[in-house]
Amino acid sequence: MTSRIRLASTKDAEQIRQIYSPYVENTVISFETAGPSAAEMEMRIRQVMDKHLWLVYEQEGEILGYAYASSHHERSAYSWAVDVSIYVKADRVGRGIGKSLYSPFFKLLKLQGFCNAYAIIALPNQASTALHEYFGFKPIGISSKVGYKFGKWIDVQWWEMHLNTHEAYPLFPCSIHQIDETRLVEAMKR
Repeated sequence: MTSRIRLASTKDAEQIRQIYSPYVENTVISFETAGPSAAEMEMRIRQVMDKHLWLVYEQEGEILGYAYASSHHERSAYSWAVDVSIYVKADRVGRGIGKSLYSPFFKLLKLQGFCNAYAIIALPNQASTALHEYFGFKPIGISSKVGYKFGKWIDVQWWEMHLNTHEAYPLFPCSIHQIDETRLVEAMKR
C-alpha cells in the first residue's frame, strides 16, 4: 500500500476529527471533553498552518495519523518554543505511523528555526512516553492532578527536546510556507 506524509489542509478536517474524537470521548489523553466539529477542526488547521506545522500520514487516501505544533505560550520571548501533539488512528497504533510522522516533523521544525519542543503527556501513557523518548525528549516535570476527567484527577508529564542551538541573536522562526519547496520535499522523504 502506498503511504505518504504531507502538509495538512483544511480539506482533511473531517478525517482528522474522526481520528481525534475517540481520544476525547474515551480517554484522558486529550483534556477536551467534547469532540470538535469538522468546522472547528478546519479552523484549528488553518490557525496552526499560518505560523507552525501540521503533517498528516496518508495511506491510499485515508489519513491514519497527524502531528502538529502550536505556540508554547503567546508572549514574544517564547517564539522559539513549540508544543507538539501527535495522534494515530486507534486501530493503527503500534505500526510505526507515529515514528514515520515525527521523523520529518522535527526536521521541518528545525528548518523553521524553532529551538525547543515540548510534549505534555497525560499519565499513564506508555506508548506516547516511549515515542517521545525515542526522539530524544527528556522529562522535565509533572503537574500533579492538573486535569479532571471521567471522575478522576489526572497528572501530566512535561517533556522537552532541543531542536536547534540557542544562539545569542536568533532569527525569528519562519512559517512552513516560507521554506524552499525542495528543502520541504527533502525533509518529508522517509
